[in-house]
Amino acid sequence: MADRESDVPGPRAEPRRPAPAPLNLSLLRTFLAVHRTGSYTAAAPLLGLSQPSVTTQIRSLERHLGRQLFEREPRGVTATPFADELAEQVAGPIDALAVVAERAPLREGVPAPPVHLAGPADFLGSCALRVLAPLVADGVRLRVTTGLSEALLEGLRAGRHDLVVSARRPRGRALTAVPLADEEFVLVASPQWAERIGPDRVAAEGPAALCGVPLVTYAEDLPIARRYWRHVFGRRLTAQAALTMPDLRGVLSAVTAGAGFTVLPGYLCRAELASGALVPLLTPEDPPINTAYLVERPGTADNPHVALVRDHLLREARTW
Repeated sequence: MADRESDVPGPRAEPRRPAPAPLNLSLLRTFLAVHRTGSYTAAAPLLGLSQPSVTTQIRSLERHLGRQLFEREPRGVTATPFADELAEQVAGPIDALAVVAERAPLREGVPAPPVHLAGPADFLGSCALRVLAPLVADGVRLRVTTGLSEALLEGLRAGRHDLVVSARRPRGRALTAVPLADEEFVLVASPQWAERIGPDRVAAEGPAALCGVPLVTYAEDLPIARRYWRHVFGRRLTAQAALTMPDLRGVLSAVTAGAGFTVLPGYLCRAELASGALVPLLTPEDPPINTAYLVERPGTADNPHVALVRDHLLREARTW
């Protein structure tokens, strides 16, 4: 006779729920590009996709995660706090995979890609390129772009540059910025103008001593001179420029030739001050200082020459 209990049906097993589909890594790569550039449009060419494809992938990732990643803005998108946390988690692994999966390793005899360096023309021309010359002689290829910080940082986010020397620290956590050098501003004129103004007169009378002396500056809105006036004299600069030149090396040349007075970073006119070609009109105890930052685009690890240029600049900047 069969066991009576064997005929009694046991408890019904719960049906197994299907495992969630694995997350597509290409969606994370697209997400990271949008997070870093702040724009679907800017991310598209970096990924080799169309802008609608980028939008579709981001929506697919949001459905998979059940969370909103970006908020639309008039210009680009803004990451949500959840997106910032996600980017921090996946950036390192995605960049490491990109090196292995998407880029062929450098082979002997095959040159590394050029390093795209950008920054102010005067700073790059006077400081950076001088110290990078030995690297170029050893085989590093450089492609240099000049311009204003805001536009260059946008180009960095869009993948057009690898390294940017910026007069300001970029906002957000998508870009890595480290202090490169402090530039001290100096009020200078040629010896002829300094004699006409009179020794120590600026210290005694302040800006009034410069009344009638032509002002030479970088731009019409007098950015460097205005900062010097606020910091040193504690007042607003109301003078108009007699000559503007969007390259401080041109400003230096004009003032050395006797065009008038200006405010320059000390690194740019150090030789002229030492030779007497320029004369400081004032030596404040607390001169205004501006910090230049070296900003690196994420995802440059596949080109070892980017790290070489970055580290060389940071090391040599201590002597500027």
